[in-house]
Amino acid sequence: MRTRPLKVALLGCGVVGSEVARIMTTHADDLAARIGAPVELVGVAVRRPSKVREGIDPALITTDATALVERGDIDVVVEVIGGIEPARGLITAAFEHGASVVSANKALLAEDGATLYAAAEKHGRDLYFEAAVAGAIPLIRPLRESLAGDKVNRVLGIVNGTTNFILDKMDSSGAGYSEALDEATALGYAEADPTADVEGFDAAAKAAILAGIAFHTRVRLDDVHREGLTEVTAADIASAKRMGCTVKLLAICERAADGKSVTARVHPAMIPLSHPLASVREAYNAVFVEAEAAGQLMFYGPGAGGSPTASAVLGDLVAVCRNKLAEATGPGESAYTQLPVSPMGDVVTRYHISLDVADKPGVLAQVATVFAEHGVSIDTVRQQGKDGEASLVVVTHRAPDAALSGTVEALRKLDTVRGVASIMRVEGE
Repeated sequence: MRTRPLKVALLGCGVVGSEVARIMTTHADDLAARIGAPVELVGVAVRRPSKVREGIDPALITTDATALVERGDIDVVVEVIGGIEPARGLITAAFEHGASVVSANKALLAEDGATLYAAAEKHGRDLYFEAAVAGAIPLIRPLRESLAGDKVNRVLGIVNGTTNFILDKMDSSGAGYSEALDEATALGYAEADPTADVEGFDAAAKAAILAGIAFHTRVRLDDVHREGLTEVTAADIASAKRMGCTVKLLAICERAADGKSVTARVHPAMIPLSHPLASVREAYNAVFVEAEAAGQLMFYGPGAGGSPTASAVLGDLVAVCRNKLAEATGPGESAYTQLPVSPMGDVVTRYHISLDVADKPGVLAQVATVFAEHGVSIDTVRQQGKDGEASLVVVTHRAPDAALSGTVEALRKLDTVRGVASIMRVEGE
């Protein structure tokens, strides 16, 4: 074993960063044995130096992150500050000054991963980011390495624990969205401002990363269709139950049937209770991968939190340090296919549409005509009526999303349709 330690700089010391530092200290001997050399934490960049950080030598604390990454003797920089800047500038500076990087920054990777990949390649350094998607669940490395010889056609997953907790509570208790969100906040699953989670931004960033790796093409956050769950109601959950389904916020990345394009999207969807993702409860994550040779694979576990995320960071740290000792680098960007990302309108989906209609003869025929005129085939219809008003629930066969959207707009113009109560896609069949 080499006695001279590998030097590590830590950017950020919040929930995840402090746990990374703790594990590096308490598991120092094990990490050294697994790597083949000791690792030494030589600096921790923070914004508030006066804050007490238990277990961290105050002498390591600095507010000058730039000076830390530009020291020139750092082997690995661990970035857990998040956001676009200053993280992007710090990571590229780390590469320029000889360090490899381990990051948990999903937002930056989804927004401008190409810049980071290019900088890492230019300077012959590693960029690892297992912790950016699904916390402790090994997912990035299996896609980048274990399935590198296979052809992945679809990635379907629950990649945000907060939204899964909310939807699970709505399903199990009958609570409305607001009540379920309040419980998630009280338990610490939801932030004070939950927008990134409940509006799907967090999941969309992860979808962009997964699609890029799975399909060997560049997919940015702007390429991902995004819908949140704030409009999901208790009635939607009840309708799903009547269909033998449950509602999940899904990240879906697919290769087109002809192989000439890909799609990436995040939105609520009904999935059958028979699907493996339907049983994912509380704040857990799970990702379902479909590959030609490997078949169907499912990755499941805690997708957030200090300890799970730190576990993924430390796994990357070990891999990068091993590469450093071997004077080698791991996999970089694989974007050779250069496949275009198709818009949501081209995606073929099923719809569950709930309409408020007049309770009189001919209404169903009018509605069916609108579907036919837009080339959308109806799978099932359920109608209930009372005192001149009725509800009509239509489940379609698969059709282009643009055709389904056009159908809904045409339905809104019918005199006999009082309103569209809810629209939700049906997936996982």
